[in-house]
Amino acid sequence: MERSPGQRGWYLSARWQRDEEADEDGESAPLLPPPPPAGSDTPSRGSSFGFSVFNLMNAIMGSGILGLSYAMANTGIMGFSILLLIVASLASYSVFLLLSMCTQTAVTSYEDLGLFAFGSTGKVLVATTIIIQNIGAMSSYLLIVKSELPGAVAGFLNGDESGFSNRSWYLDGRLLLLLTSVCIVFPLALLPKIGFLGYTSSLSFFFMVYFALVVMIKKWSIPCPLPLSSAIETLQVSNSTGDCKAKLFHLSKESVYAIPTMAFSFLCHTSVLPIYCELRSPSKRRMQYVTVTGIGLSCLIYFMSALFGYLTFYDKVDSELLQGYSRYLPHDTVMVTVKVAVLFAVLLTVPLIHFPARKAVLMVFFCHLPVSWICHILVTLTLNTIVVLFAMYVPDIKNVFGVVGSTTSTCLLFIYPGLFYLKLSREDFLSPQKLGACALVIFGICVGLLSLVLIIFNWVDQ
Repeated sequence: MERSPGQRGWYLSARWQRDEEADEDGESAPLLPPPPPAGSDTPSRGSSFGFSVFNLMNAIMGSGILGLSYAMANTGIMGFSILLLIVASLASYSVFLLLSMCTQTAVTSYEDLGLFAFGSTGKVLVATTIIIQNIGAMSSYLLIVKSELPGAVAGFLNGDESGFSNRSWYLDGRLLLLLTSVCIVFPLALLPKIGFLGYTSSLSFFFMVYFALVVMIKKWSIPCPLPLSSAIETLQVSNSTGDCKAKLFHLSKESVYAIPTMAFSFLCHTSVLPIYCELRSPSKRRMQYVTVTGIGLSCLIYFMSALFGYLTFYDKVDSELLQGYSRYLPHDTVMVTVKVAVLFAVLLTVPLIHFPARKAVLMVFFCHLPVSWICHILVTLTLNTIVVLFAMYVPDIKNVFGVVGSTTSTCLLFIYPGLFYLKLSREDFLSPQKLGACALVIFGICVGLLSLVLIIFNWVDQ
């Protein structure tokens, strides 16, 4: 029987109070009904621990891996390591807070958690943040298409992208972006249910791991100092003495992009609760083990790819790492396969990211209208148009990582989990968990605002 909003709120409050009385710390309180007993004809429901870790890592890893070497180049190896560890630890802690609230309230989505904490305003705020975050994520993926597809095409044609891109339409990045968006991304995004893309987009995780392995191997294929391509570069290198020396700590105006890029790279919180619901014998402690394992392994892959990318190009590393390999290994067969793999992953992942963005738009702006194909198509077309325009005219992927990472990513990663916990938890304010939630909110606000202000100042100063 369908409950009214008032009945549902009363039911969730009663469920929360009952769970608190039955299990104060919520460590073993199940969100879903227990699995069927042994010998039952009913099959066991839920994903295994290993498969849940894989799903979480697949939700974590994405285009952010291409910008971490640039972040290391502008913070130094030790500086990057410390910041990466801090962001990964806080991401894991914020998931712990979400799981605590999920166990206590029986809410299974980020938007509903906002509704439970702050009413309809909270739900709209979370949904709007998810829309902006997903638009930024899709734009970052299509920026990869714009920058890497011409090089992949040139590699297959055994030509040099820089040699005839001006007179060959099939090497124009913007035109290729538009064609792939119209012919591939938009039709896939139009599908009302794109569950099958969940399986194919899982390949993107393996492609990112493949990318990290190739970055580690190719470090030995590019000499240092880097090969020179012009007299200007020769003069620049002759006046520089630190091109092949790694820095442990480094601070520059570009360092401001480091934490936003990391926040962008670790954001998986909109997927945590659905993964929790699908976990076999779900409990907060079991899901926390999944979270720590998934974030820990992702952190290791991120660090290794960033380290070897930095040790390959040093201070000449690009904000999008693949561009460096396009410049110095334009016809390398392995790098061409990496580009194709990443592009394939991008084209199948963008429609998947589009799906929750469209759902949030319909929920916020068109919830009063009946479901219709016209509305479905118009929202899909509008979102895709916005994403393509961003990808076409944003000059650098670091701008997407910086702006989105310092705003929506910090909100979803740090601020909202802390705020929701402070609002919903009945613990004393001086309890360790509430103090930790308060610190998480303060960290998110300070880092987000400071990063955004410095990024804008950096734009104005250029």
